[in-house]
Amino acid sequence: MIDPIVRLARPGDEPQLRELEAEAREALVGQRGAERWLTEHTTIEDDWTGRLAEADVFVGSIDDVIISYLIAAVGDDTILRIDQVWVTPEARELGFGDEMLAAAIEHGRSNGATAIEGQALPGDRHTKNLYERAGIVARLITTYRPL
Repeated sequence: MIDPIVRLARPGDEPQLRELEAEAREALVGQRGAERWLTEHTTIEDDWTGRLAEADVFVGSIDDVIISYLIAAVGDDTILRIDQVWVTPEARELGFGDEMLAAAIEHGRSNGATAIEGQALPGDRHTKNLYERAGIVARLITTYRPL
């Protein structure tokens, strides 16, 4: 059994984060709601250094290889928002998502967060299960159709 190692991302992690982000975005193609989500959440790509400065980015790793990431930030309204979460498919079911989410929640609490919000696409059972295991439940369902 692998003991998930989770930590805040640091300078030097950007190349691996770029690769994981590309993998995550590619996996969304064709899913319900993904086209709109991908449009609204532009690629971080070459600005991971900036993202590390403006939000908390947690990574999970095996040895020195980053296999997952979670981006979170506490807003002025004291809500901890999970912007993105991704665990490479080969590392799923090992506890990395749960450990990153727990670390983000603890970090959020220590920075004044009073609640947490996250998003999951309609067919993204992995992310929905992750949130549900942490007691995060749907409070609003947004529907959409282009005209």
